[in-house]
Amino acid sequence: MIVITAPTGNIGSHLLSLLLESAPAHAEELRVVVRDPARLPDAVRDSDRVEVITGSHGDAEVLDRACEGADAVFWLVPPDPSRTPEDAYLGFTRPAAKAFVAHGIGHVVGVSALGRGTPGAHRAGLVTASLAMDDLIAATGVAYRALACPSFFENLLEDADAIRETGVFTDAVDAGLKAPRVAVADLAAVAAGLLLSRSWSGSDSVPVLGPEDLSPDDLARIMTGQLGRPVRYERQPLDELYAGLLSYGLDEEFAQGVVDMKRAKNEGLDAGVTRTPATSSPTTFRQWCARTLAPAVLSEGTRHGH
Repeated sequence: MIVITAPTGNIGSHLLSLLLESAPAHAEELRVVVRDPARLPDAVRDSDRVEVITGSHGDAEVLDRACEGADAVFWLVPPDPSRTPEDAYLGFTRPAAKAFVAHGIGHVVGVSALGRGTPGAHRAGLVTASLAMDDLIAATGVAYRALACPSFFENLLEDADAIRETGVFTDAVDAGLKAPRVAVADLAAVAAGLLLSRSWSGSDSVPVLGPEDLSPDDLARIMTGQLGRPVRYERQPLDELYAGLLSYGLDEEFAQGVVDMKRAKNEGLDAGVTRTPATSSPTTFRQWCARTLAPAVLSEGTRHGH
């Protein structure tokens, strides 16, 4: 029995599909924890392999029910901008850590971040909180793999409307800074492999870096070619980013955590892992643009978010 948290999110929905499509020899019972079961695809709700637990996976009682009789858990914290970074990651995860121990969960795969061991990791805002979450889970004694992620291609979907209307996307890093970037489908594939094999032990991180390092200027050039229209990058000052986040109602400490993360990324936070065949993943940015971004941008009148 594999428990999947956040099954309707970008990563969880891909993971759930992969696990349901796994070969009969690897087919396992699945249990999903979801606030609104109506958001699950019909194929999932109708599957006799999927049990649905309704509620938040930050709730201790819900986690107890979800972990009863389970062997493995996919753990993803949905960042809550109404909380401080520490409470959003550590506070949210503490009930889960207790449930893992109480129910003898053997293996946990979590979504985390690159940066461990780099000079700026202790002051990287949301990344720092995410790495502390990894330590909390590892301290329970479960076999744990933290998927160490860079920025996702899917973050650009937040800019789909701006790209359509003005040909501009924004971020807060240098235009020429090359860094790893990954498609969430690749991340889900790595998670699926770990959850199905469970031949691993101890605690470790698993970097998932995508196939190449790209700068914002690289992204703009590739998007221009794939979309058939000019796209350019504008760097947003950190103070402007902070003010904008506050205007959306984010907790002040959470907003500062986003700013600190962006600053650390600009200083090389994601550059500490060597790219190898084991840390690379297959989906290129060009492929992702063709499959995902182009339909979002070229669908007039459709708004997209992440």
